[in-house]
Amino acid sequence: MVVFLGGVVAVHAEAGMYRLDQAAVDNMFAQAEQVDYLNLNTLSPLDLSGNQGTTLYLREKTPAVAFVLAWFLGPLGIHRAYLGTTTGVIIGYILTLGGCGIVAFVDWIVLLIGLIEEDISKYIDNPKFFMW
Repeated sequence: MVVFLGGVVAVHAEAGMYRLDQAAVDNMFAQAEQVDYLNLNTLSPLDLSGNQGTTLYLREKTPAVAFVLAWFLGPLGIHRAYLGTTTGVIIGYILTLGGCGIVAFVDWIVLLIGLIEEDISKYIDNPKFFMW
């Protein structure tokens, strides 16, 4: 019974108990900074590296990370998402489980070679389902 009464008291509040300080609200808006979300050049923490495509580079793609992602999550296409491919390719990987695992396995081999040669630049932003 005590818990029920406590709940009723906690829920009950009158509108007159709260007051809006209009001067503080106006001051907050006066000090706010306007951000242009349509112009990506104003977002200084992102390094666009001269890329005007759809992928935003926060840092360089490393062959080791792509290789490990292909090893563990290859049939889901997570390595392709890391490399910046289109959304349609990733959906294709998920629906076919990486081409019944065959395409994901070949991607893994290609990324292993890229790891050894330390160059996967030709696979970054590759829009094809077969990245090789």
